[in-house]
Amino acid sequence: MSTTDAEAHKRIINRLRRARGQLDAVIAAVESERPCREVVTQLSAVSSALDRAGFAIVATAMKDCIADPDAARDQQGLTTEELEKLFLMLA
Repeated sequence: MSTTDAEAHKRIINRLRRARGQLDAVIAAVESERPCREVVTQLSAVSSALDRAGFAIVATAMKDCIADPDAARDQQGLTTEELEKLFLMLA
């Protein structure tokens, strides 16, 4: 894994951990019957964090495909068309 890949991997893990913490806050808010606005605001933060992580994952895969399409396809089994579908799933 290159330095750039390691940095991207670390950022993705951090985003996912942040989302997990925000989800824990949503669960706690629902359990303690917090106001709807507070719950929805926290839920929105979770959704945004997950979207950002997903986009970062797809962007990293796309970068790998551009740099070396054959190696990326061999490593991940992803074609350009499949990457596009994954990206659109997040949109």
